[in-house]
Amino acid sequence: MQKRNSRAWFHRFGSSSYFYRIASRWGPRTGWGALVLMVTGIFMGLFVAPPDYQMGDSYRIIYIHVPTAWMSLSVYVLMALAAAIGLIWKMKVSFHVSRACAPIGAAFTFCALITGSLWGKPTWGTYWIWDARLTSELVLLFLYMGYMALDKAIPDRNTASQATAVLSLVGLVNIPIIHYSVEWWNTLHQGSTVIRMDGPSIDAQMLVPLLITTVAMNLYFVSVLFSRVRCELLNLERRTQWVREVING
Repeated sequence: MQKRNSRAWFHRFGSSSYFYRIASRWGPRTGWGALVLMVTGIFMGLFVAPPDYQMGDSYRIIYIHVPTAWMSLSVYVLMALAAAIGLIWKMKVSFHVSRACAPIGAAFTFCALITGSLWGKPTWGTYWIWDARLTSELVLLFLYMGYMALDKAIPDRNTASQATAVLSLVGLVNIPIIHYSVEWWNTLHQGSTVIRMDGPSIDAQMLVPLLITTVAMNLYFVSVLFSRVRCELLNLERRTQWVREVING
């Protein structure tokens, strides 16, 4: 009985009207939560956290750079996972979620590259170097752009969804390369200071605002994702009864 209930709960998210109601309810809430946490995290990062003993105040860009870099990876994984669910269980909503993830993930990746370059100038003496971490992150941006270009290039929505799903799944091979690049190759990019087997090596006063801005980025992503999926559902299913009820209700 429990297995049957969990299966029904899973397939319920394949309903466009059900997903729309969930997105309408939680989209604004996660957006406001993201705003409050982001303001709090940035304030603590700029005015509460102490200067770094080596980099001084220039390290404070991590409160934007690190969360966006983490989000660039996690959004891609979610995009590929949603695409896989669409391929296996034929859920159209999953394809919509995957499609909505692409521009958001591309924005996070672009922001991570830009802030990383700004951080690299005072740290490494140059805005860009063909470092393993930077190069693989740039490849990730190209994967997002390739996904969006392929989606726009195919007129038929079903064919486009399947083609982009395959591309996103193939591109997953780049995710562990980005994550482990600092361990597999000699690189200027510093290793992890937060997710470590022996615990974070960053000072608690620096770590707390970093975690807060990371949660804020996640909530922001959920809010924008729900907004994009809602718009796509209304556009693609504008002739269905549930959309007419939403418009008239």
